[in-house]
Amino acid sequence: PNFGASLHILKVEIGGDGQSTDGTEPSHMHYENDENYFRGYEWWLMKEAKKRNPEIKLIGLPWTFPAWIGKGENWPYDYPDVTVYYIVSWILGAKQYHDLDIDYVGIWNERSFSSKYIKLLRYTLDKHGLQRVRIVASDRLWEPISFVLLLDPELHRVVDVIGAHYPGTETVPNAILTQKKLWSSEDFSTFNDEIGAGCWARILNQNYVNGNMTSTIAWNLVASYYEELPFGRCGLMTAQEPWSGHYRVEAPIWITAHTTQFTQPGWSYLQVDGHLEGGGSFVALTDGLGNLTIIIETMSHNHSQCIRPLLPHFNVSPQRATFYLKGSFHTLKTLQVWYSRLGFESAPSTFFQQLHPVKVWRGSFSLDLNVDEVYTLTTLKTGRKCICPDPPPSQPFPSNYKDDFNIRNPPFSEAPNFADQTGVFEYFINASDPGEHVFTLRQVVVQRPITWASDADQTISIIGNFNWYNFTVTCDIYIEQPRDGGVFVAGRVDNGGIYVRSTKGVFFWVFADGTYRVTGDLAGEEILMKGLSGVRANAWHTLTLNIQGTSAWGLLNGYPLWENVTITKPSSGWAAIGTRSFEFAQFDNFHVEAR
Repeated sequence: PNFGASLHILKVEIGGDGQSTDGTEPSHMHYENDENYFRGYEWWLMKEAKKRNPEIKLIGLPWTFPAWIGKGENWPYDYPDVTVYYIVSWILGAKQYHDLDIDYVGIWNERSFSSKYIKLLRYTLDKHGLQRVRIVASDRLWEPISFVLLLDPELHRVVDVIGAHYPGTETVPNAILTQKKLWSSEDFSTFNDEIGAGCWARILNQNYVNGNMTSTIAWNLVASYYEELPFGRCGLMTAQEPWSGHYRVEAPIWITAHTTQFTQPGWSYLQVDGHLEGGGSFVALTDGLGNLTIIIETMSHNHSQCIRPLLPHFNVSPQRATFYLKGSFHTLKTLQVWYSRLGFESAPSTFFQQLHPVKVWRGSFSLDLNVDEVYTLTTLKTGRKCICPDPPPSQPFPSNYKDDFNIRNPPFSEAPNFADQTGVFEYFINASDPGEHVFTLRQVVVQRPITWASDADQTISIIGNFNWYNFTVTCDIYIEQPRDGGVFVAGRVDNGGIYVRSTKGVFFWVFADGTYRVTGDLAGEEILMKGLSGVRANAWHTLTLNIQGTSAWGLLNGYPLWENVTITKPSSGWAAIGTRSFEFAQFDNFHVEAR
């Protein structure tokens, strides 16, 4: 609080082992008889958020679910008691293992809702003493949830918030008729340059002014994933180089501060017409205790386009705006002023600068507003722009990178820098192995999850630098599934996230039946070379893939297995490891060297 973005809400994914845009997040229950509340990074992230702001609100929402929830169907509502048990376990685990109180829970991100499931969820939460946990539905569009709430009094009783995604600042009559809180429960998702900041400034105000929404939640918090994955740098700030420690505080952070540093959950919007005559908008909020905050934005059309939906044309021009304070605010003498200007090509930008207080004379004051500006006027004197040391300089991914996974008590369940795109790769202690493969990395998702995106039929985790062209990948591999099991190492991998099914690259596969293949794609359809390898399940082997210019060759246990495979495309990409299907397999002593 009063430092930078000063966020009010942190919304996290309830990991379900499936692809949710830029990777998979592990579930707390991979299998029916499995529970572990220390997987992934969300527990850590929520605790870090609470350390900085104990008042921050926490929301959980699933994108995907482990396969056992659907008992073979790609659908989470056939056995609503099972799904409710799974979600309530996550909320109870947050409290039991991390002392985290979850404030809100969603249904299924941007997918269908089930009224029966929502009612059972409320009943079960209450039965476990979780009355304080509120339900948001349905994290998709305003309809059909609003219409159904009007028809079903019991559902109306148990849903606390209607959450819509990317509403374009508009709501619908049915949503207003429900008299529920209306939220833009996912928005922004825009490249975080100055146009992204303009988008964010406009919707933070206009979601209330046009659509009566009292919360706007940005996807995503921090762009901490390889930039060439889908929606690269669509976060409020950028931190995509864990190997260097470099990060960037982007413009949307300071736009956020204009609202979040001078309001809090529990404040109320004043019911004013927030449209400015010359274009742009303003909102006014109060804590009910005499404090007042006014936020003004004058974003022009071309400088505030979000990624979606399409923005109809509008005009904004320089204007003088006069504000009249009534009631208890009439006696105010001064207001603190914070100012940002998005300069674009014309001038340098100004972010979150404190100006001289504005004098209020007989309950009114005037401001000369230019285009692409944000003002906050407030009775609060707590605003602060942090002064931080410069982050470490940017550096590319190390061109010589090794990981032997030999870590007894890892701080996270997954190895650093690997980005799982289908399946989940976790640190594993191989207690039965007396040799050098006690600590390994293991793929642990053995059935296709209830998916949100088009997960691949294979599992894959990517790593490295998307611009790598000539490089060598070496990894020890252990197939656990006899007969039809298989694993790969790969280079020049060109895709991931929601597009993972169409991933191309150079894939070197070995299978438990003693064969090998070289393919130009993850799906294994573009076969470049095949033959016998002698590899079997339940034994360690070393795979080496060399890519140089338009040529590739492969080694098994240090000896040449295939050579002179011609590679035309992709021209560059990440390194990767993975499996033929959803199957157990282990990896060790990973090494990539780019030339």
